[in-house]
Amino acid sequence: MIAVDANGADQGAGAVAEGARRSGERVLLFGPAAKLGETGPVIEVVDAPTTITAADEPARAARSLPEASIVQAARAVASGRAEALVSAGTTGGTLAASLLNIKRAHGIHRPALAALLPIPGGPTLLLDCGANVEVRPEHLVQFAYMGAALMASVYGRERPRVGLLSVGEEPEKGTPDVLEAHARLARADSGAAFAFTGNVEGFDLPAAAVDVLVTDGFTGNVALKVLEGTAKTVTAAIRGAIRSGAISTVGGLLVRGCLGRLRDELDPEAVGGAILLGLRKPVVVAHGSFGPDGIASAIGLARRAVDERMVERVHAALREGGALRERSAGAASVVPDS
Repeated sequence: MIAVDANGADQGAGAVAEGARRSGERVLLFGPAAKLGETGPVIEVVDAPTTITAADEPARAARSLPEASIVQAARAVASGRAEALVSAGTTGGTLAASLLNIKRAHGIHRPALAALLPIPGGPTLLLDCGANVEVRPEHLVQFAYMGAALMASVYGRERPRVGLLSVGEEPEKGTPDVLEAHARLARADSGAAFAFTGNVEGFDLPAAAVDVLVTDGFTGNVALKVLEGTAKTVTAAIRGAIRSGAISTVGGLLVRGCLGRLRDELDPEAVGGAILLGLRKPVVVAHGSFGPDGIASAIGLARRAVDERMVERVHAALREGGALRERSAGAASVVPDS
């Protein structure tokens, strides 16, 4: 069972409900029942019209609005009623409700939002892309381990290549935190379940130069949106050029299949959104602009994370690499249940 928050999506709760139907998965759907339409036999609806908006302070709202759809959905996952959470609402609200209810796994400094980049030749996983504006070197190191474990467990990449996003390829380029993270990852490379390739510059992003690209949430969010916007612009420009005249239209018919495959590669809806790594259960943050197909992809991604035991495998990779935070005396354990 996948818990889905139907509130907050740009196309409305009805589009989220339609995506749930198209997914074919068993879904526990939280949202305004009157706007969800016919849901079918495998979808259970919980009437939850209250939502956390972008104008709300996320942590305060998650605590003061227990009836909000995202809070109820997160509680359902925390209690075991559902196995994973999907939301196309605000990232801040999803993160706050998840931290409050699902909670971080033992030894995690900070959860990271990990998204597959819409580029040809991928997949390349970018993290963090929005959960942490400021990070320390130990956070970046954990991001590397978590991202590599996800690429190995869910996407089948054996010993993924990991890079640090920086302003130059040289090890001495970057902020002090990037320099320190670079040194730590280089030392860990020989015994790690990933291959650290060093720094990656911005113009290498579209080339899928690595399997996992690590950065802070501010830089990652900007990079992701630039890539998504560029993909849309290029796709529209190609379509416009093909339709600009009779000869080009005929040529377009000849390459239609190739262009269709390229369009699919550049479509963020096919990816299904970003996974919030470092929690006790899988959480998928879908893009607010997603329509039904994108929501269905997000639910499918959540199901795959559950089936591939993503949380357990990520935590095991961190433990084996010695990258878990030391627990202070008397602190409560939040080790994943399984």
